Amino acid sequence: MNVTTAEARMTIVSATPSSVPRLRLEPTGSRRTLLDGAWWPRSTDPVVELPGLILAIDKIRGPVTRLVLAASGWDSHPRRLSVHGRVLRLGYFASQPLSLLTAICARNERVDLLVVAPGTTSGTADAAMILAATTTNLVHAQNILLAVSRSATQESAGSAPEEAWETDGGRLGPVPAQRRVPETSRV
Repeated sequence: MNVTTAEARMTIVSATPSSVPRLRLEPTGSRRTLLDGAWWPRSTDPVVELPGLILAIDKIRGPVTRLVLAASGWDSHPRRLSVHGRVLRLGYFASQPLSLLTAICARNERVDLLVVAPGTTSGTADAAMILAATTTNLVHAQNILLAVSRSATQESAGSAPEEAWETDGGRLGPVPAQRRVPETSRV
């Protein structure tokens, strides 16, 4: 999307009411975590999605003053967004991983969130959000979906040999008692 200098300076005001974001934050508020949580937007429209997220972070971590987002993955790139009577600066950077959003709050505190793509299945999104919001998580945002997918694949692969064995004539449980059927005599 080509944005003129005048458009880049405009403050965008969302015409839609803020939706409740699908957000999971690390519960202790620890500053020593790799990620502070995860967010799963419903679309790639920042004007629709960001106001609800900003208001949710405001309540938990204090007023958001700026957002750092990936340059790719969003339908548009507004540089300023009006939310609840204040204007926030939005920065879009090619160096920012697509799966990471950084909110700068009052007193320059950071909130780093995994961004789960809108089209992600609910099971995968849920698992990724739980991992991102875990205090002991050591997986970087750009690797979480891969880690969650690998884990699910390994879990399903773990039962695959037994399932194959079952269909090959083997049994996992005790052999059921068989009734002896008398042979019929030929006449």
